[in-house]
Amino acid sequence: MYKEIDYNKWMTWVILTVFFILVVLVGYLYGIFSDLGYFGVVLGLLIAAPTVIIGYYTSDKMVLSMAGAKEITRKDNPQLFTMVENLAITAGLPLPKIYIIDDPAMNAFATGRDYDHAVVAVTRGLLDNLDKQELQGVIAHELSHVKNYDTRLSTVVVVFVGMIAIMADWFFRIGGSRNNRKSGLGILAIFGIIFIILSPLVAKLIQLALSRNREFLADSEGALLTRYPEGLASALEKISGQGQLLKRTNSAMNHLFIADPIKAAHGGRGSGWLAGLFSTHPPTQERIKRLRAML
Repeated sequence: MYKEIDYNKWMTWVILTVFFILVVLVGYLYGIFSDLGYFGVVLGLLIAAPTVIIGYYTSDKMVLSMAGAKEITRKDNPQLFTMVENLAITAGLPLPKIYIIDDPAMNAFATGRDYDHAVVAVTRGLLDNLDKQELQGVIAHELSHVKNYDTRLSTVVVVFVGMIAIMADWFFRIGGSRNNRKSGLGILAIFGIIFIILSPLVAKLIQLALSRNREFLADSEGALLTRYPEGLASALEKISGQGQLLKRTNSAMNHLFIADPIKAAHGGRGSGWLAGLFSTHPPTQERIKRLRAML
């Protein structure tokens, strides 16, 4: 667990650094193909520095906004608050903020850059369809992500994958305009096309590298936290077989959820071996099998 925590902290800074360098490189290329010259590098620095800082400190808020999650207080749902509080104490964590996504689909995720800024978000469907032990299993799983700093790394990835897509669009629009096509800036349209093609693939590969083993680890740690693996196993069965699609899905953040929202909407099935290869989550049946082997 401690090795995973160190790795997650290290990878977060690697991703931030790579993004910073990428933005500066974009500024440099813009300067070369325009009249800005080396001022393009300065422009890149002026964009990269605040973007990295703002992205790091506000990534959780961006993700919650994308999911349509709303914060609740203890009086809104005292049972849920008490459950999260008790599990957080058992895990040695501060009480995270609790959000609810007003959606009949069953799912949940955690976010936040550290323990003091952690958030656990659950859908209305999860609260309506799981019993107490199943809900405890899901909450314990998400708190395990918080404890391992998975939330910091995964949330930063969501934000910067989105920013890379915006940069690709910016490249394409600037380079593709009529006036710029006649100048050297037309080359930016080519960069934009390359970015548009590659950014989803790069994003998916990053998500794959981050997600699968972490889901197994969070499953086992969550089961140890509740001392009842069957609760989470049963919850995963219900979530994966629900056939209900989240209203607000986004491929950039699907890896955050306890179960892939797309697969859950299709009864836990993907679209063949290729979908399985690029899945951000391990097979649900394998997760359930491992949990029940702990009994």
